[in-house]
Amino acid sequence: MADNSSNLTVNPRSGFCKSNSVFYSKRKPIPLPQTDFLDVTTFILSRPHHGKTAFIDAATGRQLSFKDLWRAVDSVSICLHDMGIRKGQVILLLSPNSIFFPIVCLSAMWLGAIITTTNPLNTPREIAKQIADSKPSLAFTTPELVSKLTESSSSLPIVLIDDEIGTSTKKKAKIVTTLSEMVKREPRESRVRERVNQNDTATLLYSSGTTGESKGVVSSHKNLIAMVQTIVERFRLNEGSHKFVCTVPMFHIYGLAAFATGILASGSTVIVLSKFEMGEMLSTIEKYQATYLPLVPPILVAMINGADQIRAKYDLSSLQSVLSGGAPLSKEVIEGFSNKYPGVTILQGYGLTESTGIGASTDTLEESRRYGTAGLLSPNTEAKIVDPESGKALPVNQTGELWLRAPCVMKGYFSNAEATSSTIDSEGWLRTGDLCYIDDDGFIFVVDRLKELIKYKGYQVPPAELEALLLAHPEISDAAVIPFPDKMVGQFPMAYVVRKAGSNLSEKAIKDFIAGQVAPYKRIRRVAFIAAIPKNPSGKILRKDLIKLATSKL
Repeated sequence: MADNSSNLTVNPRSGFCKSNSVFYSKRKPIPLPQTDFLDVTTFILSRPHHGKTAFIDAATGRQLSFKDLWRAVDSVSICLHDMGIRKGQVILLLSPNSIFFPIVCLSAMWLGAIITTTNPLNTPREIAKQIADSKPSLAFTTPELVSKLTESSSSLPIVLIDDEIGTSTKKKAKIVTTLSEMVKREPRESRVRERVNQNDTATLLYSSGTTGESKGVVSSHKNLIAMVQTIVERFRLNEGSHKFVCTVPMFHIYGLAAFATGILASGSTVIVLSKFEMGEMLSTIEKYQATYLPLVPPILVAMINGADQIRAKYDLSSLQSVLSGGAPLSKEVIEGFSNKYPGVTILQGYGLTESTGIGASTDTLEESRRYGTAGLLSPNTEAKIVDPESGKALPVNQTGELWLRAPCVMKGYFSNAEATSSTIDSEGWLRTGDLCYIDDDGFIFVVDRLKELIKYKGYQVPPAELEALLLAHPEISDAAVIPFPDKMVGQFPMAYVVRKAGSNLSEKAIKDFIAGQVAPYKRIRRVAFIAAIPKNPSGKILRKDLIKLATSKL
């Protein structure tokens, strides 16, 4: 139970307390460091383990031992300090997955600088918006992505994540050095470093909102330390014997929490895929005898559909567990996977960027057999199920919005007091925007999303952003975007469009118009024309009506 439930009467089966309508975690509380001055990098470094190899590059076979990793972090942090980077300054990281990604994150946070990551698939327009909002002092990127940064901000100093600076690259961008050169710097015994408080900001990750504008999620060192402790406790990986394949993007909270920070504290090895490709992922499991495979539901479904060919071609006998996040798995999917891959346990997790990726999980084979659940509340976590209409907290087996309170809940949204106050109340409760219920045994079930985000291959796509772009088209008078279900990707954006009088605007023209302005995962995949967008009296789009219309012929 959560610590503050000790003097309350809590149902041991469900974790529910009638006197205050709070659900308390049934998991054993995890002790958190009480010292004020502690950064997450130092915390990870201080955790004892027997691990040898921290990272392996799946494509090249290059390895980083834990000794190499911490020496590199030390060297890069010294260089950053010498370059004038100080506590509270923002560093932008635009890069695909690599064994160098965690080095940049850990080095910056060690100084008390703030890491903001962005999706390599984002357009220069989208990256420019994030730069304008977060105001980074320095950026790290790869040669392939330099042009996106120069289009977004020509004056931003850049560190190249490469061995050398190409002549053509140097001409177009303000390249100050390379990460390779920084890593070569000899560590020094004494240096002045500002003291970092647990409440200081560590990361600034951007989370899509239903308003259409992405918001910067401000997470503290305390939030990340709580997340690291939860991950280590969940897998009890203290012997450094496990190998994880990094399939999900490190710029996302799922990848950042697991692969750039959390798993390092256990001494386990992370095998990094620079991008997802099914064959490469499977051959990596076989080659390196991987034991854990974190993924998102569409990849798991693809493994089920191609199981016969996969098992004939690849030896996956080392695999112990698949860790799924992003959306709950159905009974059919779980049973289908278990039948095709006997002996591999499916574990699920639930979390938000706003909760540092932590919230609930299934941690054992027995828990995973509770089909459709997001799991039990994470340690040190409390929950409420709140009726969205009345604001009343509800008991077991009743559906309402899930509210969470925990050490991993964000500080707030960056420079957005209004959004912060509407998401976190005065008592520290985070409104998740998910409609859920908690059953008699304390398991959380996600029913629907109050937040109208579309989940495409685990990426979040805000309908309002696409609607704003559609309404900018001279031949469109109104538009609405909804999630359309798809077995391969989960959901994709579908647009309902009202053409202006006399217009013969085609579906292809609309798709092309959007494709030129957004990242590939945000593209509209289907368009239907309609006489009027259904709305309620206050003007809010009735998306459920449109979803029903779109799926009625399936």
